[in-house]
Amino acid sequence: MLLNWIKSNRGFIVLLLCFGVFRTAVADWNPIPSGSMRPTLLEGDVVLVNRLAYDVKLPLTDMILAHIDDPQRGDVVTFSSPLDGTRLIKRIAALPGDTVEMRNEVLYINGQAAEYETPDSVQELVQPGHTLTATRWTERLLGHERRVQWLQGVSARSSFDPVQVPEGEYLVLGDNRDNSADSRYIGLVPRHLLIGQAHRVLLSADVLGHWAPRLERFGKAL
Repeated sequence: MLLNWIKSNRGFIVLLLCFGVFRTAVADWNPIPSGSMRPTLLEGDVVLVNRLAYDVKLPLTDMILAHIDDPQRGDVVTFSSPLDGTRLIKRIAALPGDTVEMRNEVLYINGQAAEYETPDSVQELVQPGHTLTATRWTERLLGHERRVQWLQGVSARSSFDPVQVPEGEYLVLGDNRDNSADSRYIGLVPRHLLIGQAHRVLLSADVLGHWAPRLERFGKAL
């Protein structure tokens, strides 16, 4: 019975296998479940992830078969948490060999402090019926810039002592600095746990607003 079913559906089975290999080895999409990357990424965004950005891996494993390129500062990456294996998405802040620290929210890499410009205050809807005031800044450091934010009234790890990033590991931070389980809490991320680089938002829906589509975010580059 089973063999007959396999024979009669072998085309469909091959298609599923090819699709599975494609998603686990070439390209994938990643729904954004939390606000840890606000304002760059919003809950309800679905991002396109290039799994071949850095390494070729054996499908369904973390075994690296070949290196393609090295991660760079500022890359938005998906990875398996070194703490519990949960898939996360953050921004690479420091590379192997960098010395990184944070002093009262100010990021330092190799002794150079980030510059913060163009502040903007907004009301963030963190859950239905509950908002927090967020202050957003453009963070510039070592030729890279991104929009980051801090939340008023939220306690977070806003300072840490200098850390030299070892070879083969990366320090990652969320753009929403007061609401992100990043390297300040889960530790440095080994290269073999990197899944891929997120390039753009494929589609988006407002999960806090009755799942209304956010058409202006469709195709937005990161």
